[in-house]
Amino acid sequence: MPVEGLDLDDLKRRMQGALSVLKTDFSGLRTGRASSSMLDAITVDAYGQQMPVNQVATVSVPEPRMVAVQVWDRGMVSAVEKAIRESNLGLNPVVDGQLLRLPIPELNQERRQELIKVAHKYAEQAKVAIRHVRRDGMDTAKKLEKDGDISQDDSRVASDEVQKLTDSMIAEVDVMLEKKQQEISQV
Repeated sequence: MPVEGLDLDDLKRRMQGALSVLKTDFSGLRTGRASSSMLDAITVDAYGQQMPVNQVATVSVPEPRMVAVQVWDRGMVSAVEKAIRESNLGLNPVVDGQLLRLPIPELNQERRQELIKVAHKYAEQAKVAIRHVRRDGMDTAKKLEKDGDISQDDSRVASDEVQKLTDSMIAEVDVMLEKKQQEISQV
């Protein structure tokens, strides 16, 4: 039963926003496998402005340990190569005409542990964001009760619904973290 004055859909949308940020953060973490999203954060100095790699080239994954970057403009090949080398991803492009091949090196155990710690940090940030949204929902329910807009029972029902929503979102974060840990740990 929805409580008047408390927009659960808005709270859910805000919590899902935290999940989508987490998904984006996780996609930037390098695992042992190649992924076209690895290059999303890299910008290239193209035509006098900074552009993402995917706007000057086609990024594909032909093999599990290889990313291929097909540059559209022959004059941009060196700029794309330079941007990838300077991106601190530890990738060394092999230039073949307008095609750049990026072999993905194996991760050592120490680097895997560091990446898992970073993943935990991202997950905790998402949980904190979800809890902030929860607090806003609880405060709204308390304020509505205090102002006499809803009864004490309705306030309790609203608080329970907000808590259920929070618990389900936190569980989703835990599932995403577990998947990412397995992905990073995979040799």
